[in-house]
Amino acid sequence: MLVIPCPHCGPRPENEFRYAGEAHIARPADPEALSDAAWADFLYMRGNPKGRHAERWRHVHGCGRFFNCIRDTVTDRIERTYPAGTAP
Repeated sequence: MLVIPCPHCGPRPENEFRYAGEAHIARPADPEALSDAAWADFLYMRGNPKGRHAERWRHVHGCGRFFNCIRDTVTDRIERTYPAGTAP
């Protein structure tokens, strides 16, 4: 089982968490100015890298807070976690 270190609660088993997508995705400043295709790209198109990746997680069965995680998608090794809204 993967142990994920919540930056607020400490290390916990993975079944306490939910994956919430790619981290550091900036919302467009003026979404109404985007074409339908560009808006669909923003909503649905994400990278699927092999290797080091910044992810967003939520500690559902703990503090309930979102945080970011730098994880290697090949080895599942977690490099570090840090609160949402802070720089990686």
